[in-house]
Amino acid sequence: MDPSFTAEQDEIRRTLRELLHKRCGFEELRAAVDTPAGHDRALWTVLADQLGLPGLALPEAYGGVGCPVTDLALAAEELGRALAPSPFLATSVLAAPLVLALGADAQRTALLPRLADGTLTAALAVPAPRLTTALALTCANDGAWAGDGRAGGIQARRTGDGWRLYGEAAQVLDGHSAGLLVVAAHTGGFVRSRVLLFLVPGDAPGLVRVRQTALDATRPQGRVQLRDVPAEPLGGEDGDVTGVLAAAGNSAAAVLACEAVGAAGRALERTVEYAGQREQFGRAIGSFQAVQHRLADVYVALQAARSAAYYAAWAAGHGERAGGLALAQALQALRTAAGEAIQVHGGIGFTWEHEAHLYFKRAAGDDLLFGPVHRLRAHAADEAGLFSGAEVGV
Repeated sequence: MDPSFTAEQDEIRRTLRELLHKRCGFEELRAAVDTPAGHDRALWTVLADQLGLPGLALPEAYGGVGCPVTDLALAAEELGRALAPSPFLATSVLAAPLVLALGADAQRTALLPRLADGTLTAALAVPAPRLTTALALTCANDGAWAGDGRAGGIQARRTGDGWRLYGEAAQVLDGHSAGLLVVAAHTGGFVRSRVLLFLVPGDAPGLVRVRQTALDATRPQGRVQLRDVPAEPLGGEDGDVTGVLAAAGNSAAAVLACEAVGAAGRALERTVEYAGQREQFGRAIGSFQAVQHRLADVYVALQAARSAAYYAAWAAGHGERAGGLALAQALQALRTAAGEAIQVHGGIGFTWEHEAHLYFKRAAGDDLLFGPVHRLRAHAADEAGLFSGAEVGV
């Protein structure tokens, strides 16, 4: 692994940081999360037109840029710094790779160019709270999470004119506003139980969607109800759906880890800046050794998490699985940085008017959606076989 960045990667980070600084300040962020979609559509259009962000990791043959996962992760780090609410995670990180990996030629040709230019957004609909299971981040995705033929989940049945879906998925990222849903559904009954992915347009008959109240408003979520909804299978019916979901989960975890590192880094920067301004006993609190030690601990955790996230992004492009463990470390660093930010800011740190609570909510919300941290670590240990041998003596 070469730890240095290319000139193109540095340019992506610089340009994106400058754009977000101008277009996604604290006031703009608050206005965006209060819209029905939960994000600034105009900003998403700018990110697509000027930077090609939605198609950054898609092949050039489908209108993308053709960059590796590392570039996608570096872009996510800048989005994390600004806590920018956008369809980036749901569309570019979760849904688009599935269409690319499993879609038939006609499906790729019809959908990927629109996903790449930002005119179409997509969401992965998985029965809650099983997203991390489906992505093989907290346990093996054997398919039972899709419903297992029992009550609950999402069921698919074949009819004379195609496939029909029935069921519900909650906590779907951008599920209330995405133009396309990639729905994981159970089919085959008990004898041939399996999971397939289906494409459902946002205006399909029988589809009911509503935005849910989420702990982290910068991660808009929706509840998706499918009432005998017509659907099109993504690719053939014999594809390795669980394997593709696991591969996508590893890449998504690496991208999420970099995003969390970006948020943690910004929270620490603002905290250090404030510690140099706030005075107690006639001195800036940043001059007190106790405060310095606490912030130094945050810095060490942040740098360790950043190294793990960068490695995981590189490894994902080389067929190695390191995303889950890197995500666990990054989420822990973000939670620590956000907690210290609130503590050091004192009385204003937990007020609605200050932005510190947004970073804490991002940390807690991501832990609920993609963790928890201890389960990410436990599954990474199981995959590595750390505790599969003889019992270790003390």
